[in-house]
Amino acid sequence: MESFLPTVGLSLAVSLGATALAAALGIPLAAVLAMVPFPGRRAVVVAVNALLGLPPVVVGLVLYLLLSHAGPLGRLGLLFTPGAMVVAQAILATPIVAALAHRALEARWVEFGRTLQSCGASRLQALPHLLALSRRTLTTAVLAGFGRTVSEVGAVLIVGGNIAGYTRVMTTTIVLETSKGNLELALALGCVLIGISVTVSATVLALGEGKR
Repeated sequence: MESFLPTVGLSLAVSLGATALAAALGIPLAAVLAMVPFPGRRAVVVAVNALLGLPPVVVGLVLYLLLSHAGPLGRLGLLFTPGAMVVAQAILATPIVAALAHRALEARWVEFGRTLQSCGASRLQALPHLLALSRRTLTTAVLAGFGRTVSEVGAVLIVGGNIAGYTRVMTTTIVLETSKGNLELALALGCVLIGISVTVSATVLALGEGKR
């Protein structure tokens, strides 16, 4: 067990960091799309939902090109670091958080928006109330984002490099150990990953039922 505890810890740290970043980007975007009318808003909503199927390897490749020494962001020195992995996972999780949060906030705004505005509240002043009313769904959105990040392999393998003791996470370790024939370790990590995924899914389901 001790041999892969650091790998599990790094996986959780990277995934939690990416989920926090996705929530910080996705929820404000969802609020703007739900509450603020502007030209092209419908197109943005469609684009956000379309990005739910964003291929991880494409994200990894584009990010690799941006962060490589010859790329425009190469000076940041993020390539083959946990930071690059956080960014890659956040890019994949943000559309999930934004799409789910948008649906919840839009429904609450339609239901309570006029009432709040009739009481003198601006859109910005009404936002905390909408967030409070939608807290269960928003929590579900964030958990769904975490489920996406913790199971990611393609993008983090490209931008992280799968460096032992530095950027090697559970998913990339499973791929590596399986290719080496070390199925015992691969299966052990797979069980841990499944346990985390099941826990997240059960929590999402419980929150969903709690709204009824």
